[in-house]
Amino acid sequence: MHTKEEILESFSKLLDVMSDLREKCPWDRKQTFKSLKNNTIEETYELAQAICEENMQGIKKELGDVLLHVVFYSKIGSETNDFDIKDVCDELVKKLIFRHPHVYGEVVAETSDKVKENWEELKLKEKDGNKRVLSGVPTALPAMIKAARIQEKAASIGFDWEERAQVWDKVREEFSEFEAEVEKNDSDKMEAEFGDLFFALINAARLYKIDPENALERTNAKFIKRFNYLEDKTLKQGKSLHKMSLAEMDKIWNEAKLM
Repeated sequence: MHTKEEILESFSKLLDVMSDLREKCPWDRKQTFKSLKNNTIEETYELAQAICEENMQGIKKELGDVLLHVVFYSKIGSETNDFDIKDVCDELVKKLIFRHPHVYGEVVAETSDKVKENWEELKLKEKDGNKRVLSGVPTALPAMIKAARIQEKAASIGFDWEERAQVWDKVREEFSEFEAEVEKNDSDKMEAEFGDLFFALINAARLYKIDPENALERTNAKFIKRFNYLEDKTLKQGKSLHKMSLAEMDKIWNEAKLM
């Protein structure tokens, strides 16, 4: 791999290119924090997709796109004299050192669980202890990821099941409550109870060390693969999905499940 000097040289060149683009490119020159925000979210999701696919070339490319946005925001911040890339790096280094006393101090943390526990405690101290446990969960996170983070933070201060198998009682309870609202055909309460059921299932995923986002994405990919097989086979047979019976589609679908 590359030396530290080579890495710093490449990063310096990136900063120079960013300065050139900000000065000479009409599109880059007009960008603001707000105008870049949605693009940043999109690039992050593209990185997540490459990671899910274990596509190393894709990960490298998408990391570059995310890094571009970090540099871009830092350049805009320097133009308003609020901060620059050095300030961003310094703030990050300061935070990492503070949150790793088992590396830079005398605290002992021999397991990853203990590190996470210390991490959450230290985050509360960063604002003189006035920060609430759940205040660090971004409101803009997708609901499933947000639920997982909420549960992780609550568990970090001991608000958790004594035995992980106990969570299934909660899942069954929420499912029963959802079924009851289905019987009443109350759409508003059905939605609320379905949310509770989702939340309980995400909690179960956490306790059994399953990433719910990854789990659902695997199922999405599996469904797409099987549905594409169904569609391709019907097209080869000169048929239309719209005109096929459910039984005919199920037959091909079962073939796809064996692939």
